[in-house]
Amino acid sequence: MFVENLTGAAQHIFKRPEFKVLESYCSVSTQPSLQAPFYLHGDGRIVLGAPCLYDHALAPLFIRYALEVSLLTQDTQHTPEYMLNACLVAARVTARFWVMDAAQDSPVPEAWISAFASSLIPSRQQLNALVASFFPCMADAPPLSFLTEGVWTRCHEWLQHVWPLIGCVESLMTDGGDTRLAITPQTGLNHYGCSHRPRPWAVTFASSTASSLSERGFAAAEYFRIAFMRALIKEEQTEFLAHHADEMRHFLKTFFGLQNQTSVVLCASGTDAALAVLALSQMKSGKVKTILTEPDETGRGIPLAAQGCHFDNETSGGEFVKKLEMISGFKESEDTVTLSLRNKEGGLRPMDEVVLACHAAVVQAVASGQRVLLHVLDLSKTGLLAPDMQAMSELSAAYPDHLDIVVDACQARLMPQRIQAYLAKNWAVMVTGSKFYTGPPFCGALLLPAEWRNRLDHYSLPSGLAAYAYQNEWPLAAGCAGLAPGSNHGLLLRWTAARAEMEAFASVPASTIQTRLQYFLHEVTQAILLNADLQLVTPFVPQRDPLPHDWDRQQTILSFLVRAPEAADIDHPLDFERCRKMYYWLNADLSPYVPVEHKSLAELLCHIGQPVALPHPHAAGGKAGALRLSAGARLVSGEPSHKTLGVDVRMKRETEDARKVLEKISLILNFWSDIAAADPLPSYRPLSHKMYSALSDETGLASSSLAMGSS
Repeated sequence: MFVENLTGAAQHIFKRPEFKVLESYCSVSTQPSLQAPFYLHGDGRIVLGAPCLYDHALAPLFIRYALEVSLLTQDTQHTPEYMLNACLVAARVTARFWVMDAAQDSPVPEAWISAFASSLIPSRQQLNALVASFFPCMADAPPLSFLTEGVWTRCHEWLQHVWPLIGCVESLMTDGGDTRLAITPQTGLNHYGCSHRPRPWAVTFASSTASSLSERGFAAAEYFRIAFMRALIKEEQTEFLAHHADEMRHFLKTFFGLQNQTSVVLCASGTDAALAVLALSQMKSGKVKTILTEPDETGRGIPLAAQGCHFDNETSGGEFVKKLEMISGFKESEDTVTLSLRNKEGGLRPMDEVVLACHAAVVQAVASGQRVLLHVLDLSKTGLLAPDMQAMSELSAAYPDHLDIVVDACQARLMPQRIQAYLAKNWAVMVTGSKFYTGPPFCGALLLPAEWRNRLDHYSLPSGLAAYAYQNEWPLAAGCAGLAPGSNHGLLLRWTAARAEMEAFASVPASTIQTRLQYFLHEVTQAILLNADLQLVTPFVPQRDPLPHDWDRQQTILSFLVRAPEAADIDHPLDFERCRKMYYWLNADLSPYVPVEHKSLAELLCHIGQPVALPHPHAAGGKAGALRLSAGARLVSGEPSHKTLGVDVRMKRETEDARKVLEKISLILNFWSDIAAADPLPSYRPLSHKMYSALSDETGLASSSLAMGSS
């Protein structure tokens, strides 16, 4: 109701998701005669003045600052020292927000922004002058002269410990991962084409790769961040993070219905989980021979992690390393064996053939005195479940003391009962909240059966794992003592957002989940089959034991090949490298490169799964690219702003959006030369305000001015 009564600059600001969440916790009123940007009462009530109501450039900055201070000072004792620290935290959060929010060429509107956005802490002398520019807006703030030298000294010492931890959700969400999480200023997106704030104007079916933060996930992350900022001011951040790490591990255990003897390890990503698996497997016998099932259909870094090597130039602990080098403490593994699931034509090999190859590799390794670590898939990037799980059970029973099996279930497209069954076989399981559940990228977990967990009581983890993992993410055990002390705040923030999605999905009855997925998948499958520019990759139906309303026995990842632009038909598909271009261009505004009658479709931002390389005799280089359009948890549960639509209307709109993705692919093929010459970048929002301003009126959401990049 407050937003409807606003006019001018402030009205649009409070419709933006990042402001809407914060405003819901505050009391905000207006006073046009107030010449200051805002006035904050002692009880946290905010009064917005003329600059916030009429100055479009400054309004986002000062409104964000006012909201931050209000949230940090509500229901607290307003000692001078607390007020000073709260103002400094709010200033740094606001400054980092402005840097991420403003267009690249925007002039800095206030001098304190550059100082507070910097990675370097302002000097003790700078602080006084900087604080003077915004301190008078607080009703209970004492005059600066009341702040003693001791207060300023303690404040500056405190800032040296907490400075990197202070930020908005968009900035903190990039912490505790690796370079793939960093936002590219030219696009406003990370390596995966995702945003760390909601992007409701974009069409998103990318859950096989990664998804932008949803309204629901963003709200949950903001609630966590606000509590974290309060803990920083009180110098209680260590206890706060330890508590939430323990709580998150407990949540995952409860969510998947795990027995008391099982344990949960939080991991920055599925690749980090694979590294942890190798460390646990090597504990018992040193060198391990690893068997990977179709690594092209898992994570790109999995083959390196499976050998104990750095898989990026930066670790999730923030250390800079050399990619490909062995990680300290890991034992050099025997040559990795790869189990191929596809033939040279891109078709699936007979499962019996795959099982025989796996069996032969295990027998040969065991006969030579080696321990074996076998990675099996549930599911792969294109939805494959392999090798045959019954055959793997028999193999595991035949070599219980020589074979470790880990299930790569990072797609998380399976019911909790399946995970429970794997753990009962003494198999470890890797999961994420960032694939099917559509949480932000880089939130993984490793689920350990009792025997794997007990190894930590008798052996120590490799010393180099401390660059990737913190003690609070692992069970309390002697073998974890060498890990980095503390917690990964970025990981906990991302898992908090994913948890909100998981809880929303779990609240939907299994029968309803099954029905909604069936409807969507049927409609989209038909649309792919009817498009002459596309060829559906035959869906692999997961072979599972039946359960009541088992939605996980249908394929929720639809993979398809795309006709090469110069080809007459789909028999000559787009090669992998050009398919990657197609993937990027779908997520870009292409309206400048097509005739006027196609601009509406061209400007639609479409984010789907990254292409997977599949062997194909008629594709350039022998590798075709398979794009993926996936059904994720958010498709089932919807967004909070969708409640008024009704389920049937919402599901119909979802299928129409999927058809638009396919139509945009055909549009790109028709104008390939012009688009290729420009090679536009993906962008957080479309170039025109028309699309998302219309969407804002419909859903109550609007875009920010985060950098779009040049196209």
